Amino acid sequence: MLPSSHAVPICAPDPVLVSNPQLLADAFSEFITASAQLEASYRGLQQEVSCLSGELAVRNMELTSSLAENDRIRSALQQIIDSLPCGVLVLGRNDAIITINPEAMRLLGIAPLRVNKLSKLSLASGIDFAALAASQSEQLDTELCLTRQGAKCWLAVRRRELACSFEGQELAPASLRSIWILRDVTATRLADEEREAARRATALAEISSILAHEIRNPLASLELFAELIAEDPGARSQWISHLRAGIRTLSGTVNNVLSMNGENSLRMATIDLARCVEEAVEFVRPVAEQAGVSLRFVAAEAPLAIQGNEDGVRQIILNLACNAIRHTQPEGSVDVLVKPQDRKAARTIVVEVRDTGCGIPEEQLERLFEAGFSGTGETPGLGLAVCRRLMQQHRGTIHVSSQPNRGSTFSLEFPEP
Repeated sequence: MLPSSHAVPICAPDPVLVSNPQLLADAFSEFITASAQLEASYRGLQQEVSCLSGELAVRNMELTSSLAENDRIRSALQQIIDSLPCGVLVLGRNDAIITINPEAMRLLGIAPLRVNKLSKLSLASGIDFAALAASQSEQLDTELCLTRQGAKCWLAVRRRELACSFEGQELAPASLRSIWILRDVTATRLADEEREAARRATALAEISSILAHEIRNPLASLELFAELIAEDPGARSQWISHLRAGIRTLSGTVNNVLSMNGENSLRMATIDLARCVEEAVEFVRPVAEQAGVSLRFVAAEAPLAIQGNEDGVRQIILNLACNAIRHTQPEGSVDVLVKPQDRKAARTIVVEVRDTGCGIPEEQLERLFEAGFSGTGETPGLGLAVCRRLMQQHRGTIHVSSQPNRGSTFSLEFPEP
């Protein structure tokens, strides 16, 4: 029994409910219904919480698996980068170094120390990467000559900016800016130098062979002419003419060989084409007199100026005139003409070398300007190839037309300045 001071007061029943039992029964029924609904809602809430807990556990497992996969991929990519045969340098914003693989450190000659800025890497390697970044094209390698352990080596460096987004899709993290690829090209450079040395040695051997072949017989003839001059003073002028012709033929041969194997471009200037061609014709006149061929020069009276090289033009005329004389029978003729020619596109100056010789077979015309091709096999086949090369350097063209037993015409077209 509780003390009287702690007795729970007993509420008196509602007189209305006591007087009306039906109303009391309805109220109790509503209470039971509400309790049932509340219990059902609670059970449903428990089920939803259980489902959400299961989904959350699955998502946590997937996230844990994804993070583990990312770590595995990152580790695999790092292993790939570290094992690449070329150097890899990845930069972030403010020239922060994100990645530098062991090959890059080896090529740059730095110890495996931590360098977190491009400026520090420049100091450690002695290479101004900032200047390279400012001037380097993304599509071309920049080759640097370095000295490593007392020996020269060549390093090819290429930079590529990383795109951060494209059509709303992120391609690279915003923290990445560029990637640099470094390759050791020392072996390639040395191989190129060896090939160039071998090419020059081969060219020198070819020049020596051609000159030995082409000069031997004319030199024997020149020696004979010199003896005849000494023994027969009465016919000295005749033998001197033959001697001059032989010397100038040899000069043409030497110039052809040097022109074909040389790499220097011609120095162009404004020249009087007619005067230059006439000087070349007079140079080969002793050759024509020795062969019994009439040599004639005809030029327009107006000045005919072009942008050209006098030595180059003389060499062209020397080759064409000597060929024409060689293939023309005694009593035949060779004409050299210089004239202007108007075309729709531009005005040109034409030089024609015509002969009345044996002509050129049609099947040989296509190969006539190939180096080493000779229709008779009696020459090294350099003269016409040199002519075409010199005309290309003059931005001009050379053409030939020929009829068997009726002669040939070589046409040169020079553009006016």
